[in-house]
Amino acid sequence: MSCGIVARCNQPEGEEIDPHFEPVIKLTEQVEVKTYEEDEDVLFKMRAKLFRFDSGLNEWKERGTGDVKLLQHKETKKVRLVMRRDKTLKVCANHHVSAEMRLQPNIGSDRSWVWKVAADYTEEPPTAETLAIRFANSDNANEFKRQFELTQKINSGTSLDEKKPDAEEPAAEETETKEEAAEKKEESPEEKKEE
Repeated sequence: MSCGIVARCNQPEGEEIDPHFEPVIKLTEQVEVKTYEEDEDVLFKMRAKLFRFDSGLNEWKERGTGDVKLLQHKETKKVRLVMRRDKTLKVCANHHVSAEMRLQPNIGSDRSWVWKVAADYTEEPPTAETLAIRFANSDNANEFKRQFELTQKINSGTSLDEKKPDAEEPAAEETETKEEAAEKKEESPEEKKEE
C-alpha cells in the first residue's frame, strides 16, 4: 500500500487529526493603548461621515465614517472635536472649536454642515482645512449644530446664560419710543378735529 501523506498512513481509519502547537512566545502582558482622550469628558457623540475639500482638485474627499465627539478636558475645560474612523480608529478630525468657526449649511442637504478649521491636527504638520460632516438625518445634524455652538461659548468663556439680543425683540427703549409715536399719531387726528 502506497501513501502520499505519512500521517494518514499511520493513523487508523475513522479518527480525525487534531494538531496542537505550543506557542513559541506566550503573550501574558497586555499593552495599554493611549488615545489621549483619557483626561477628557465626552459632551457629545454621534455617528457621521466626514469630508474635506481638496482645493487643488476642487472636489470633496471622504475622510472617514465613525463617531464624532466633542471632548472637554477635565482641567482646562477647553473643548475639541475628535473623530475616529470605524474599525481602524485612525483619527480623521482633531481640532479645537473656536468662536471664529461658522457652521454653514451644505448646499442641497439639510443633514450636513460645512466649516473652516485654521489648524486640524489629524496629520503632521497641522493644516487649514474646509470640512463637511453628514449625519443620518436632519435632527442629528441640528443637534450637532446646537452642541457645536454651545462648545464655542464654553471655549470663548462666554456665560451660557447670556442671550444675544434678537433682531425680532427690540430693546425696551425702542419699544417705548414706538408706543409713544403710536400715541402721538392717535392724538394728532383728534387735535386736528378740535382746531
